Amino acid sequence: MTADKYVLVTGGAGYIGSHTVLELINAGYKVVVVDNLCNSSEEAIRRVGELTNSTIPFFPIDLRDQAGLEKVFSAYPIESVIHFAGLKAVGESTKIPLEYYDSNVSGTIVLLKTMAKHKTPIFVFSSSATVYGDATRFENMIPIPEECPTGPTSPYGHTKMIIEEILTDAAAADANLKVGILRYFNPIGAHPSGRIGEDPRGIPNNLLPFVAQVAVGRREKLQVFGNDYKDSPDGTPIRDYIHVVDLAKGHLAALAKLDSVQGENGEGFVRPWNLGTGNGSTVFEVVHAFEKATGKTIPLEVVGRRKGDVVNLTAKPNRANTELQWKAELTVEDSCRDLWKWTTNNPWGYGQPEK
Repeated sequence: MTADKYVLVTGGAGYIGSHTVLELINAGYKVVVVDNLCNSSEEAIRRVGELTNSTIPFFPIDLRDQAGLEKVFSAYPIESVIHFAGLKAVGESTKIPLEYYDSNVSGTIVLLKTMAKHKTPIFVFSSSATVYGDATRFENMIPIPEECPTGPTSPYGHTKMIIEEILTDAAAADANLKVGILRYFNPIGAHPSGRIGEDPRGIPNNLLPFVAQVAVGRREKLQVFGNDYKDSPDGTPIRDYIHVVDLAKGHLAALAKLDSVQGENGEGFVRPWNLGTGNGSTVFEVVHAFEKATGKTIPLEVVGRRKGDVVNLTAKPNRANTELQWKAELTVEDSCRDLWKWTTNNPWGYGQPEK
């Protein structure tokens, strides 16, 4: 990374984005953030600035606003982009699929065109394990390697898959473009300071934020979507839960890798990496870990399966371990402890002053 160059972080006010911005600044990177704030808060950026003793350039624009994005690229010498911005709920995507395709796919195309115009060579994409779909349909594909055939089961997953294909085509046509595709499994937890964390608008779509809201009295009980999955020890879905700080550090590892590689045969470079722990936990196991970390009992009820859900999404992270020199270090218990600190300090998220 050249000393006077910047990393543009799209969606940098969001959950994973804000934690990554913090890690980037702590590692000496210069950062500029764009975020349309549709599911995030500018307060997250303000707090990251306090934690890092820095002023972070921030632009509240939508990636589909080509003129607005052009101004950012014209004002800052951007050498790399980490692209988080997008809609991200599996269940919601089945209800408003066109919004997902417009926001996620159209926004990425505008971003890539702007990068090409300004000759920005490095792109790290926030993809998802949902691109694999139900990997249990294959033999010997759990834990899931990058070679697993893709087959998303929701519009959200389809948008991520389409963007991966767009990036592959773009790199094939541009010898200078270097792309890292990071397929996340299930990010959880919060920064250990308790000052930044996940603050979803409305009803949380992810397990642990909902559990935390139940624990502080914002929700009555947890709904568990199905306990009749045959290939699960307790019938509930299995996921690979990764601490958000470990995940954020994975982006820095990807940047460093992309900075050191070159494309071949007149084409750019593109490579997918799974970011996960390699260990799966059921919904009930995570709830019990949260109860142990907090001393709280979480009331719950089991309801029907959620459309688009699959039984097991556990990563095989060996490629990232080897090629990126990155490994998840923190546990589900660490995540529950840090989430509880964030939640008790900020029971209403960024919407009210910290305790």
